[in-house]
Amino acid sequence: MKYYYVYILTNKINTVLYIGVTNDLIKRIYQHKNKLVSGFTEKYNINKLIFFEVYEDINEAITREKKLKNWHREWKMNLIKSKNPNFNDLYNTLF
Repeated sequence: MKYYYVYILTNKINTVLYIGVTNDLIKRIYQHKNKLVSGFTEKYNINKLIFFEVYEDINEAITREKKLKNWHREWKMNLIKSKNPNFNDLYNTLF
């Protein structure tokens, strides 16, 4: 069974949010943390995993990613706080 992940990253001081989708969450977050992904996350030093959801269907994951990207910031923050109120980096919990 293959899984797909919708994830939210932030920077050290939790001011910038980035939403993405991947089929290998550990590898993808590793890439962000080590600045192997050029662009927005590299520019704004976004590498802290604060939220993720798991899906079995890539289309559902992509739909959810697009929906979250269109949410107001307050809604995104409430979603994150419902699962991770202290904005802890969840990367090490993946192993």
